[in-house]
Amino acid sequence: MRLAGLSALVTGGGSGIGRDSCRLFAAEGAFVSVCDRDAASAEAVAEEICAAGGRAIAVTADVSRGAEIAAAVERAEAEGGGLHVVFNNAGVFPDADGSPVDTPEDVFDQVIDINLKGVFLGCKYAIPALLRSGGGSIINMASFVAVVGAATSQIAYTASKGGVLAMTREIAVEYARQGIRANALCPGPVDTPLLRELLADPKARERRLVHIPMGRLATSEEIARAALFLASPESSYVNGTTFMVDGGITSAYVTPED
Repeated sequence: MRLAGLSALVTGGGSGIGRDSCRLFAAEGAFVSVCDRDAASAEAVAEEICAAGGRAIAVTADVSRGAEIAAAVERAEAEGGGLHVVFNNAGVFPDADGSPVDTPEDVFDQVIDINLKGVFLGCKYAIPALLRSGGGSIINMASFVAVVGAATSQIAYTASKGGVLAMTREIAVEYARQGIRANALCPGPVDTPLLRELLADPKARERRLVHIPMGRLATSEEIARAALFLASPESSYVNGTTFMVDGGITSAYVTPED
């Protein structure tokens, strides 16, 4: 088992990529703290893991609130016998996030609070716990749009993910010699309920897919497997990376369908 004896905290663990990552981490031997602001979702994932023979607890926290994420880290460390992996996965993408001139200020603030400040707080409170465990792996959820401009307007989301990249690099450099690795996971479009809703219009879906060389969306399980690699000792010399899992989007200028 690739995570045997390790303790992992996953934010946004109640659904999507976070849920599949919790399942996979547990299947690979980790004690998993499933953290989500939706208590029922976190409980459901933790119960499923335990029913399958794994070890997990549910932790409720809004990642944009320091006291709540600090308490989540404290509980994960106490019940997991330490903390070795932190996956700062929680994020939002509101419908009203659009162009710079159209995005309401409160929507911009909300996205930055959760997607960027939430990652900062996850690192702020998890790093001391990781140091007490002798080091570990931080995985921060970014996006391919932090590297290239998005085909559709989403200024707050793109800005938040660009911030995650810069912050991850700084953490990676600062803590490398103390046994902590930090990497930014950058998925392309993922087939989640949220994106399915946004791409319900066949024309909108085709406009998005034409930019993906592989011609399809990623599955949440595929992104979870990338997170597993970054969490495991197999990636022991991987640090400070912009870890692209995007089906080739950022490598493409045009595709034959254009």
